[in-house]
Amino acid sequence: MIRADQFIVIAGPCAVETYETTLACAKGVQRAGATLFRAGAYKPRTNPKSFQGLGEEGLEILEAVRRETGLRIVTEVMETRLVERVAASADVLQIGTRNMSNFALLKEVGKTRHPVILKRGMAATLDEFLQAAEYILQEGNENVILCERGIRTFETYTRNTLDLSAVPALKELSSLPVIVDPSHGTGRRSLVPPMALAGIAAGADGLLVEVHPDPDNSWTSDGKQSLDLPGFERLMADAKRLLPLFGKSLGTLEPLNATSAV
Repeated sequence: MIRADQFIVIAGPCAVETYETTLACAKGVQRAGATLFRAGAYKPRTNPKSFQGLGEEGLEILEAVRRETGLRIVTEVMETRLVERVAASADVLQIGTRNMSNFALLKEVGKTRHPVILKRGMAATLDEFLQAAEYILQEGNENVILCERGIRTFETYTRNTLDLSAVPALKELSSLPVIVDPSHGTGRRSLVPPMALAGIAAGADGLLVEVHPDPDNSWTSDGKQSLDLPGFERLMADAKRLLPLFGKSLGTLEPLNATSAV
């Protein structure tokens, strides 16, 4: 899915909210140069009282946004029984950090031929991370993308500790592409751009960045780690200047059939 000389950017809100907000975000990140659009229809939350996502309605909104913009969709799948349904609405399946060791789910997405973004577990070693990827690969799905999204340490200023040393280490240990999620990796909006650019310098093949048109009024607590659209545009401008220094260019995909110009 990712060529050695290309760099992909996946961007979008933590969760699908209204159709209008989701579409506005998709159009905004598309204008800035994002390769794929990501938003969660199903949301695993530590607090069971927190917003858990719109579920089926969220998938329908993502389908509508794809028809409108032509952007390919990335969204998380949390249960084996939902893999087929989510795969019908998404172009790329995401396995979140809490499900990195859900081996039944890994096997099920391995039976699809959708690309799979596998996020590193909160306390997973690199070996455990790669063994989780192997569950998908052994089912015949070779389109696995590893995502470093920060690990849990004793530090409390940041949400997690973004382990950028994992990027070159994973590339030494495997041939799978590696992307970086600086949003969950830091939990702080101000730290997302510098850590995103550091990810490029570390040799990452792409970024996964949370973006929201009005992050301070997001439906989830993740708004504090989300860039607004102008902030994302600035990050993309910096990334486009930096990428040639590392022999990469911003990856693009031919848009799907959209119903209107963006």
